[in-house]
Amino acid sequence: MTGFGRGEASEEGITATVEIKSLNSRYLDLSTRLPQQLQDKELEVKELVQKTINRGKLNITVYISESDEAGPSIQIDEKKVKGYTRILNDLRKIAGIDDPVTISNITQFGDVFVKEEEDETVVEKKWSVAKKALEDALNSLLKMRTQEGNQLKNDLVDRIEFIDENIEVITNETNGRAGETRDKLLERIQNLIEDDKIDEERLELEVAILVDKMDVTEEIVRLRSHLKFFLEAVEQPEPAGRRLNFLTQEINRELNTIGSKANNSDIAQYVVKCKEALEQIREQVQNVE
Repeated sequence: MTGFGRGEASEEGITATVEIKSLNSRYLDLSTRLPQQLQDKELEVKELVQKTINRGKLNITVYISESDEAGPSIQIDEKKVKGYTRILNDLRKIAGIDDPVTISNITQFGDVFVKEEEDETVVEKKWSVAKKALEDALNSLLKMRTQEGNQLKNDLVDRIEFIDENIEVITNETNGRAGETRDKLLERIQNLIEDDKIDEERLELEVAILVDKMDVTEEIVRLRSHLKFFLEAVEQPEPAGRRLNFLTQEINRELNTIGSKANNSDIAQYVVKCKEALEQIREQVQNVE
């Protein structure tokens, strides 16, 4: 299910901003971008997300900034400063340059500044702030996905009800067909075979077996049961995407059986309508968590 969530938290001059972008996916696929100082927190980020999100391709980006009051977290490499100064002075003398070595000459060498290693306390403080921002971002994402989910639920319910309406028509079409089919079969066989060569009991048995094979009552009962479970699943608060996907497969199985057993062009048309609606349901179910 698509969505976007953003969260922000600040504490003691540290500000964390988290952005989450969600795309449709049958499974939970997480991609994270963390600041260097929080690289070892990637597993904890994923564990937090998995507690609230079950499906979707999520891109999570975490930003950390510090207020000006904290000052730059860099140090001067004294050995390199002295070394570069000596080299520049030697160069100045060899080249016959009278101008003294200046700070700007030395700072052209970027490695005279080294990033100050943060102690564990500072790193944990940044992670604490980032975690709060992540929780806010997840809540924001869930709110957006819930709004989309409500619209999706209404669409799924409408399509399931459309299938149920067509199944009702198929039920009415098949009522009484067993007796009618039996009579027609017996009549055709009587016209093709001489009376004295027919074993009446065997003929009745074979016709009964054939008629039973054409009966779709059991398939309709199972199909309506699947439709009922589908509607119940979309109303439940917990994630139902995988269950809906399974029910969609079972509904398709029963529709295929009804279409093949009914052996009737009118019923086949209603089955096609149901399968068209089911295909749209199948595509939408991929977006359901």
